[in-house]
Amino acid sequence: MRCRLVWITPDAERLMGYCARVSNPANQDNPDVAGLLRYCIKNGHWSVFEMADLCIEIQTTRSISAQIIRHRSMHFQEFSLRYAELQKIERVNPRRQDPKNRQSSHDDLPPETLEWFERAQDEHFEQAFRLYEEALAKGIAKESARFLLPLASATTIYMKGTVRDWIHYINLRTDPSTQLEHREIAEECRRIFVDQLPMVAEALGWERAPAHT
Repeated sequence: MRCRLVWITPDAERLMGYCARVSNPANQDNPDVAGLLRYCIKNGHWSVFEMADLCIEIQTTRSISAQIIRHRSMHFQEFSLRYAELQKIERVNPRRQDPKNRQSSHDDLPPETLEWFERAQDEHFEQAFRLYEEALAKGIAKESARFLLPLASATTIYMKGTVRDWIHYINLRTDPSTQLEHREIAEECRRIFVDQLPMVAEALGWERAPAHT
């Protein structure tokens, strides 16, 4: 799973500060916006953060992309298996289901269970990909053949939203209740956000988390 910046509104933080001072035109070009953006966050003046956009490319699986596109304030463009053939299927490391919390899992499965799941992935993915390629070879349309593929199929999404949208998404999806694979994506997005919008990130109390390997 990978994330990378595609584009961001040029000079985004200064632009948001400029828009925030719409009622103070004599001071609108003031480049010192860190304190102003911090004040807006502290007092819940979120509309200013809708004045700049951020677009990130996300490489993930169909199972996780289905969760991501539920964020309806965002705008998406996704890799389509109607037009292109599948490139790869991603593996996952299984976790134990929490007996009480359906949104929680634990990384403490015994080795024999991990080995079983690894073999199950090998068998399932190999058969699914073979049948998919056979379907294409028989002239079956890509839009039909894709139904043979597992949710672990790789996909790419372009995800674009306002800075306000990204603040909401990152706050929500870096929470421990989010599925680990999705949380890792949100953490990658936060790293990009911190790099590109350091004044906003500082006001939010966000630090640059270590990258996943």
